[in-house]
Amino acid sequence: MTDAAVNPRGLLLWVWRGYLAKHWRLLIVAMVFMALEGGMFGALSYMMKPMFDRVFVGGDADAIIWVGLLFLGIFVVRAVASIVQKVLLTRISQLSVADIRQDLLAHLMVLDTAYHQTHSPGYLMQRVEGDVDAISKVWRTIITGAGRDVIALVSLFAVAISVDWRWTLVALLGVPILIAPSMILQRYVRKKARRARDVAAKLSVRLNEAFHGIIPVKLNALEQYQSDRYRALTEERVKVETSSALGQATIPGLIDIMAGLGFMGVLFYGGSEILSGEKTVGDFMAFFTAIGLAFEPLRRLGNVAGVWQVAAAGIERIRQILDTEPSLRSPAQPKAAPADVPQISFNDVSLSYGDTNVLSHCSFTAEAGETTALVGPSGAGKSTVFNVLTRLVDPSHGDVAIGGVPVSEIALGDLRGLFSVVSQEALLFDDTVLENILLGQTDVSDADLRQALDAAHVSDFLPQLSDGLNTPVGPRGSALSGGQRQRVAIARALLRNRPILLLDEATSALDTGSEAKVQDALDELSKGRTTLVIAHRLSTVRDAHKIVVMDQGRVVEQGTHDGLLAQDGAFAALHRLQMRD
Repeated sequence: MTDAAVNPRGLLLWVWRGYLAKHWRLLIVAMVFMALEGGMFGALSYMMKPMFDRVFVGGDADAIIWVGLLFLGIFVVRAVASIVQKVLLTRISQLSVADIRQDLLAHLMVLDTAYHQTHSPGYLMQRVEGDVDAISKVWRTIITGAGRDVIALVSLFAVAISVDWRWTLVALLGVPILIAPSMILQRYVRKKARRARDVAAKLSVRLNEAFHGIIPVKLNALEQYQSDRYRALTEERVKVETSSALGQATIPGLIDIMAGLGFMGVLFYGGSEILSGEKTVGDFMAFFTAIGLAFEPLRRLGNVAGVWQVAAAGIERIRQILDTEPSLRSPAQPKAAPADVPQISFNDVSLSYGDTNVLSHCSFTAEAGETTALVGPSGAGKSTVFNVLTRLVDPSHGDVAIGGVPVSEIALGDLRGLFSVVSQEALLFDDTVLENILLGQTDVSDADLRQALDAAHVSDFLPQLSDGLNTPVGPRGSALSGGQRQRVAIARALLRNRPILLLDEATSALDTGSEAKVQDALDELSKGRTTLVIAHRLSTVRDAHKIVVMDQGRVVEQGTHDGLLAQDGAFAALHRLQMRD
C-alpha cells in the first residue's frame, strides 16, 4: 500500500482531491452557514453581560426589549444556519459516498478473475457497503468540526479573553493533560476499528454463503452449524465494537475532566475578584457561559479524532483495492477485432496455476462458421480453453488468435464483444424476463425481439407466466425451470448476435424434454457462427464439424465423431464408457 494510505494527512488529501474538492462551491456555502451558527455561540455568551448588568442587576427596564430582541435574533440566525448547513452537508456526503461506491465497484469489476477467486463476494460487498458507510459518517463530523465548532471556539474564547485573559488561562490549565492520553487512545481506536472491519467482512461472507447455498444447507441439516458460525462472529464483533466505543468515548470524557478542573480554578481565582467588586456579575456570567459553551464544541472536536480513526480503517482498505492493478490489460496500440465470422487457433498453448499444469502445449483450430466440440474427462482443461480465449487469463506460453489476430493484441472490450456465451448455469438477474434478455439494450426492434423469442423457444412458455415478459425471474432465475432459464439465456445470445458462440455444458442439467427444445434453439443460434462447445455427453456433439479430445491439459485427438470412433482411441473409450452407463 502507498504511504498515503497509512498516513492520516495523506488519507485526508486523497479524500479531498478525489471526492470532496469537486463540491467546493457547496462546501463554501455550507461553511458560511456553519460559521454563522458557530458565531452565534459567542454572541450568546456575550449577551449575558448586558442581561445581568443592565437588566437583572442594574434594573434598566428599557434594556429588556432590545436585549430580548437580540436574543431572539441570535436563536433565529442559529436555527436557519443550522438547517441550511445540515442539508448541504448531507448532500455533499451522499454525493461523495456515491462517487466512492461507483469508483470502487467499477474498479472491482475490471480486476482479474484471480482476484475474485481469492476474495469472496461477501468480503467485497463489505468493502463497497460497510467501509464506505463508515467513511460517510465521518464527512459531516469532520467538516462540521472544521466549520461550526472551530468558529464557535474562536468566538467563545474571544469573549472569554475580553472578560479576563488570566481567567481564560486558568480555565485551560488541564489542556496539557489531554495530549499524551489522546494520542494513545487514537492508536487504540484505529486498531480496534481495523479489527471491526475485518469481522464485519467475515460476517458478510458467512451470510453470502448461507443464503446462496440455502438448498445444500437444508439438505444437509446445516442450519445450526451455519447459525453457530455466524453467532461466534457476532459475539466477536460485539467485543471489538465495544472496545472501539470505549476508546472513542474516553477522549470526550478527558475533555470533561479538563473542563471540571478549569471551572474549579476559575471559581477559586475569580470568585474573590467578584466579591471585591473588581468584576461584575455580568462579567462572570459572560465568561462562565463562554467557557461552558466552549467545552461542548471541544468534546465534539475530541470525538472527531475517534471517528476519524474508524473511517481511516475503512479508507485504508478502499485504497488497497483501488491501488490494486489488473494484470490483464488492453494493449497500448490495439489491433482491430475481426469484422467477419473468424477462425480460432490455439498454437502450443500452455498454462500453469502454481505447480499445476492446466494446459500443456495445446494446439487446435476451430474453422470459421463451424462447430468445434471440446470433450474429455473433468479437469482436462476444457473450461480453461474458454478462459484463455476470452482473456480471463493469459497463457504462460503459446499464442491464441482470432481471425489471425492474437487475442493479446485486441482491446479487451473489443475482444469480449466477439462472444456470445451460454453456460450450464444461465446467469439471470433478479429482474424481469424481458430485462434479462435485453440486458440494457435499447435499440432492439419488436420484430427482432419476437424472432429471438421464437428461435430460442421462449415463446413456448411465455403464456404460462403471470405477466409474460414482465414476469420477475426471482433471485438467480429461481422462479423459472432449468430449461426456461437456458432458453432465456439463448434468446439473450441471439439478440447479442456475436460472431463467436461459446457453449459450456448448456444442456447437461436438463431433462429430456427440455434438452430437445434447448438443443433446437442452440442449433438455430449456431448458424453462421464459429462455435466452440464443451460437452460431457458425447451424443450432443455427434454433428459437430470437429471434435477435440483433451486429457490432462493436452489435445490427444482431433476429428469427426465417426472418424474418432474408427480410430478406437481416447474418444472411442469415452464413448464406450458413456454407452455402457
